[in-house]
Amino acid sequence: MFDHVTIRVSDREASERFYNTVLPVLGISEPHRGDHDAEWGDFSLAAVDAESPVTRRLHVAFFAASRSEVDDFWRVGTDAGFEDDGMPGPRPQYREGYYGGFLLDPDGNSVEAVHYDAARRPGSIDHLWIRVADVVESKRFYETVAPHAGFRLNADTPDRAQFVGEAGSFSLVSGQPTEEAHLAFPASENGAVEAFHCALISAGYRDNGAPGERPVYHEGYYGAFVLDPDGNNVELVNHNRGS
Repeated sequence: MFDHVTIRVSDREASERFYNTVLPVLGISEPHRGDHDAEWGDFSLAAVDAESPVTRRLHVAFFAASRSEVDDFWRVGTDAGFEDDGMPGPRPQYREGYYGGFLLDPDGNSVEAVHYDAARRPGSIDHLWIRVADVVESKRFYETVAPHAGFRLNADTPDRAQFVGEAGSFSLVSGQPTEEAHLAFPASENGAVEAFHCALISAGYRDNGAPGERPVYHEGYYGAFVLDPDGNNVELVNHNRGS
C-alpha cells in the first residue's frame, strides 16, 4: 500500500538505535544510510530541520511472520531499555487472530509488531494510525487521494475512518493530531502523479511540491506533494525504474 513512510526524529542516533534493535527481529536488514536519512524498506527516518519538526503521535505497525517474532520484537526492545506500550498478546477487538506487541520509540511514537492470517511481506508496514482533529474533514481529503493512490474507504465511524489497499491499511482516529508524518503512495506513471496533484489542489488542499523530477532521491524519481488537513505531507511517486 505504501511506497514509503518517513518520520522526523529529534535525535537520529537514538532513533536509529531503537529501530535497528527491533526491526531485524522481523527480518529487516541493516538500513540504507544516507546523509539525511536511514531507510529500512518502506520505512525511513530523518533528522529534524528548520522546516520539519519532529513527528509526534503516529502509530506504525510492522508485519511479523509469526507470533514468536512479535514476542521477540517486544522482548529485545524492552531488554534494551526501550519503553513498553503494550505486552504481546491477542487483540481480538481488531480482527480474528490478531496478535501484537507495542513499544514507544524515543520520540514517543507507538511502534508495533503484528501477526495475523494475511498475505503480507514480513517486515513491511502493515498499518498506520494517524490522529486527526476532524475525522470527517480528513476522510474527505483521503477520499480525494484514494482513486489516484489505489486504496479505498473500508470502515467509517464518527471517531475512525479506515482506508485499505492491496496490502496494508491506515486509520484516521479522532484525537490530538499526529504531527509531521510523511506518507508516500506508489504510482505507475508520471501522469498519475500529475492527476493526483491537480485533483487535490483543485479541491482546495495545500500544495507542498508540484509534480516533477526529484533527482536528489534517485534518477527518474517523479513525485508531487500535498498537505493533509493536519499538515502531514502526502505524496504520490513514480520511480520510473521499469519492470
